[in-house]
Amino acid sequence: MTTFEHTVTEEQHRTRIDKVLADLNKDISRSQVQTWIAQQFVYVNHEVTKANYKCQSGDIIQWTIPEVEPLNLTPEAIDLDIVFEDSDLLVVNKQKGMVVHPSPGHQHGTLVHALLYHCDDLSGINGVERPGIVHRIDKDTSGLLVVAKNDQAHQRLSEQLANKDIKRTYQAMVHGEIPHEKGMIDAPIGRDPKDRQKMAVVDNGKAAITHFQILDRFPGYTHVECQLETGRTHQIRVHMKYINHPLVGDPKYGPRKTIDVNGQALHAKEIAFTHPTTKEYMHFEVDLPDYFQELIAYLHKKY
Repeated sequence: MTTFEHTVTEEQHRTRIDKVLADLNKDISRSQVQTWIAQQFVYVNHEVTKANYKCQSGDIIQWTIPEVEPLNLTPEAIDLDIVFEDSDLLVVNKQKGMVVHPSPGHQHGTLVHALLYHCDDLSGINGVERPGIVHRIDKDTSGLLVVAKNDQAHQRLSEQLANKDIKRTYQAMVHGEIPHEKGMIDAPIGRDPKDRQKMAVVDNGKAAITHFQILDRFPGYTHVECQLETGRTHQIRVHMKYINHPLVGDPKYGPRKTIDVNGQALHAKEIAFTHPTTKEYMHFEVDLPDYFQELIAYLHKKY
């Protein structure tokens, strides 16, 4: 088992320990953290703690990730566009239409299945269904994401994510002509009370901030660049809908009358972070995929 340590910051003062650890371990739920606490895998100042303990600035939290359960997934020989790889991590340019990890209705053909075929040394922090997955992007969103090969790398990358030190820049095509050259959307996101299959801007949601700037305009459409300050589920899709500029092709948050690009026109174009072992600043950028370039060409030709 691997043990980690974190010193509680002033920002985390008076925050429940299960929330602190869930924020540090992206994609791990508070209920999972509560299970670790109940199993006495979590200590505060070298003493067993409870899930409702409110952290004090300067507290030393130590926690141990339980051994990973035997893997039930079968590796699958699926081509991957690997932008970078070393002994600690991979940076993958995910194709549109590929699901990141198994879920109901998606038991085969995921990025995780492909990663298991490509390499046998993935972090076990996120459990048997999501080995190595530090963060994810939606099925029909293309582009870059980082994958951890070991628990130490995973933990350090997760801390960067929680501390907003990982830069993630997307490009999107949205409906309508945004009048501003740039802007910031600061609106909390949570489950849509009218439809539990969707996310929405809600008063009791989690803090969510998206920065955007205009790249190009067309009659009825705008090509935008978005930078995430936070990483909520469907954040860009929800935020752009919130300001009345939903993404082109978005089947969940967009209008019925849209340009068909087989899902939302959203691409994770850049990612930057500090290497978890070498401490080197890493920056990666990929071209827009063919479908996005064809969409831009279509709009230029039409207008």
